[in-house]
Amino acid sequence: MSATTIARQCTLCEAHCGILVTVEGEQVTRIEGNPDDVLSQGYICPKATAMGGLHHDPDRLRTPMRRVGDGFEPIGWDEAFREIGQRLRAVRGEYGPSAIGMYLGNPAAHSSSVIYGALLRAVLLTKNFYSASSIDQFPQEFVAWRMFGSNVLMPVTDIDRTDRLVILGANPAVSNGSITTMPNAKQRIRNVRSRGGKVVVIDPRRTETARLADQHVAVSPGGDVYLLLAMLRVLITENLCDEKAIRAQCTGWEQLRELVAEATPERMAPHAGVDADTIRLLAREHAAASSAVLYARIGVCQQVTGTLTHWLVNTINAVTGNLDRAGGQMFATPPVDAARFTKYLPMAYGAWTDRSGVYKSFRTELPVAVLADEILTEGPGRIRAMITYAGNPVLSTPQRGRLGSALDSLDFYVAVDMYITETTRHADIILPPISPLEREDVNLLFPVFSVRNNLRYDARVFDPPADGLEDWQIMARLVTELVPLPVRRWTGRALNGVLEQFSPVRLATVGVATGPYGVLRRGRKGLTVGKVRDSAGGIDLGPLRPRLRSLIGTRDHKVRLAPEDFCAAARQILDDARAGSAITTPMDGYDLKLIGRRHLRSNNSWLHNVPAMVKGRDRCTALMHSADASARGLTDGEPVAVTSPTGSIVVPLEVSDDIRAGTIAVPHGWGHREPGVGWSVAAALPGANVNLLHDPSLTDTFSGNAAVNNTWVTVTRAAGVVVDEGTAASVATS
Repeated sequence: MSATTIARQCTLCEAHCGILVTVEGEQVTRIEGNPDDVLSQGYICPKATAMGGLHHDPDRLRTPMRRVGDGFEPIGWDEAFREIGQRLRAVRGEYGPSAIGMYLGNPAAHSSSVIYGALLRAVLLTKNFYSASSIDQFPQEFVAWRMFGSNVLMPVTDIDRTDRLVILGANPAVSNGSITTMPNAKQRIRNVRSRGGKVVVIDPRRTETARLADQHVAVSPGGDVYLLLAMLRVLITENLCDEKAIRAQCTGWEQLRELVAEATPERMAPHAGVDADTIRLLAREHAAASSAVLYARIGVCQQVTGTLTHWLVNTINAVTGNLDRAGGQMFATPPVDAARFTKYLPMAYGAWTDRSGVYKSFRTELPVAVLADEILTEGPGRIRAMITYAGNPVLSTPQRGRLGSALDSLDFYVAVDMYITETTRHADIILPPISPLEREDVNLLFPVFSVRNNLRYDARVFDPPADGLEDWQIMARLVTELVPLPVRRWTGRALNGVLEQFSPVRLATVGVATGPYGVLRRGRKGLTVGKVRDSAGGIDLGPLRPRLRSLIGTRDHKVRLAPEDFCAAARQILDDARAGSAITTPMDGYDLKLIGRRHLRSNNSWLHNVPAMVKGRDRCTALMHSADASARGLTDGEPVAVTSPTGSIVVPLEVSDDIRAGTIAVPHGWGHREPGVGWSVAAALPGANVNLLHDPSLTDTFSGNAAVNNTWVTVTRAAGVVVDEGTAASVATS
């Protein structure tokens, strides 16, 4: 049997590395990096090799499933959609549109089907929309909106041209970049150093990225805000700012100078966990470099100061003249230039709140931290039905362990997912999309945040089964069931026929043709999806270039350096620190700050059902400094109880001096031993759900993003518990 090799991308993380998939008959026999890919240039990480395992996984659902008692049975597509439509319309008719909630998971954004997810959200007209963004990136979006006038204008780190790269709360050597898509980040970091530049990592843990850097600064978890305030003061008081660039680009300079007047390195050092001399050196070297960029990501997003920290990151880049210039923070020019138009969309900040009145809407959604409460709390506005798409919030969000029972209490719940997961096991109907290797796509989202302008094409490796549906087709059928239609039997069929003509690839074809590189602007030499499809690894569209002036959405076309509420919150933080209540001050009865960590073979709760991705030693461990372990009489490998005011879990201890004393790190996405879970490999693994430790009410002050890196815990020996391949323990308390 002859082998065939197809070029496409791995779609398991934002990097979308180019891969070559070799198949013989119906079997994937090899996956390797595509050297012709214009962005990844042959690099892949171990996750890419899991694409074949996901496709062939016998636990992956191939047909819709309907709950019967404690289990599921197959159901036909038409019957499934009819039942879904009838039951969701009944809920909406009795209780109103906001009685239906929707959760959009991270994987949804990894294909253009997210367009139809957004359409379904619009058709629902519900105020109860949630997504993984509010445990991931809300602070960055909120800051982009307040500083630049659009939440889409999250700056990209121009890593390929910078002379100084400072990374806070990110681990691109493992993640390959996030909201800065940089496949083969390890080599890009090495390239900064090889051309004479410097790389600094500011993180409580000596991460895989820190091991590649020139300098590692072991900041206290949550101490970044104090560090950045002190750096900004040094830049201002030592006249190291580019005032010409500030006057040309920004407003709020005087307010900024006043804000940091008392944030001296000596005063901030104890709260940051970084000595004053190091703070001064970081500021001076950033100003002195010919080009420099601070890059921050999820580690600081998941703090109560997530918004303030990202504001200070952008501000330091701006005042040193490193905003919208080569080697600094820049903005891509993607083939479909959505950022030029999204600035006109309202953010709906505070247009509504959750029923407690505490959490405000932002970009028409509520923070996922309130989801369980909105289902379980009686009264008007209660969620009575749910749709989840490509998400596992029972494992991936902090809900005090109550979300599973909340989903069981619903009148109806439909999930769009490939597996019976910790979340979808509670569904009434599960609608499984076809395998990623059975889809073709042109992803238009990640080029918006890529370190180089490009467009690439995802070819199908296998023809989809005759009775299989893509994500977008499932979303389109749900839209048809929920949009008001007369004589639904006939008009529904007509609408389905219309929507079938507007696949994401066809929409991309129109978008690219009308975009900045398209044939409608550049004639026959312009870009088309056909040319991308015919390329060996996509089309390179050149380096990032200055363009903020044409994109910015503020009324005066200036960057807002000092939003009044940001400054007020920063002053409060300084006052609290002066009064002895710094964010880094231990909580009574709890003495270790809990942070997360990422592994190269894992992505949230994904991939744990692929044997090749979970072989070897247990990766759901509690990483602790040797001094902390010694003080508690604990040894490497023994089971420990990690306890917070919210809950307790038992995991093996991993002792290492690669983490700052006073800190402990446990990865999230584990704990697959719930009854009824349908991925057999994952269910046999040890591990526990770290989100049981996090208080959902602890969030970023402005955006409501879950502050899971602000949890204080204690760690003790788990007496009488043996943690091995057959055991795992987790307990939630209210």
